Amino acid sequence: MSQKTWGGRFSGATDNRVEAFTESISFDRRLYRHDVRASQAHARMLAEVGLLSADEAETIAVTLDAIAAEIDRGEFPFSITLEDIHTHIERALIERLGDLGRKLHTGRSRNDQVVTDVKLWVRDAIDDLDGRLEELQRALVESAERDRDLILPGYTHLQRAQPVLAAHYFLAYVEKYQRDRERLSGVLPRGNVRQKTARVDEHRMAPDRSYAPTTRQAEAICPLMSSPPRQRPQYASVVRYEITASGSTRAGSSSIS
Repeated sequence: MSQKTWGGRFSGATDNRVEAFTESISFDRRLYRHDVRASQAHARMLAEVGLLSADEAETIAVTLDAIAAEIDRGEFPFSITLEDIHTHIERALIERLGDLGRKLHTGRSRNDQVVTDVKLWVRDAIDDLDGRLEELQRALVESAERDRDLILPGYTHLQRAQPVLAAHYFLAYVEKYQRDRERLSGVLPRGNVRQKTARVDEHRMAPDRSYAPTTRQAEAICPLMSSPPRQRPQYASVVRYEITASGSTRAGSSSIS
């Protein structure tokens, strides 16, 4: 039997070339904390609507914490045969809890799971980037104050032009970075999530700390189901900023087999 979520009708192993082409664990494992948070919120919501007992939901949440801790320590085994972080965590949960682990998928599609994780990652990435940009702005303001009397030559392309104060030059970058921060903050309301599934109570997800807006976020709640095309360029901007700032597209230290 195939280990793939889509491989129920296949009895043979997947070709190695297909494994290499379809895997995403090499980069989406950075979503593991968000996948755990979203799954814990989902389990508690299932308990509130009577599809899980309170003890079952808590057992799932505690086990997910243990899985996340293993990933933090670099002890969790990753394999391209399981394709993505969602399958890795789901398989580990089922191995430890059996049928109780399978209950977590009630009322939730894989598309729901993927979009939720990405939105939670985007929110955290924006908070991190906003903090870094604010630190940079403060450093520039301090430099402007320290060198307030310093005069620099202004340039038109490579030709020297009128003299300018260094403080004016530094503060111009403060304004530029402020526009970056405002652009990033405009994505935040789209990072608030709620389930949009008929059999579950979507509004019970929002009070969970994994879903509630932070102080810098608007109170609007966006439907989950899909990411409309108009949102994709904004999400792409966040990814570009984050990759540039971190210099990496991977998280965790566990090797991939």
